Amino acid sequence: MSMYSRGEPYEVSLQRGDSVYICQCGFTKTPPMCDGSHNDHPGTEPLAYMAAQDETVYICGCGKTANKPWCDGSHNAS
Repeated sequence: MSMYSRGEPYEVSLQRGDSVYICQCGFTKTPPMCDGSHNDHPGTEPLAYMAAQDETVYICGCGKTANKPWCDGSHNAS
């Protein structure tokens, strides 16, 4: 199952200074975080992200976003 078959965003709460690696290949078994599956899919790398402040980020779970990996609400379109 692809991380993009969820159909809605992943909500991730981060504290200032937290570092995460967000899957970009879609094949991770630990969505939305990278598990190294991109090593089997050449041309993809995870996005390294560090929270500059306490925040909640929304990561695309439908695959339709125009701003990968961030959710842009495209899952709401008919």
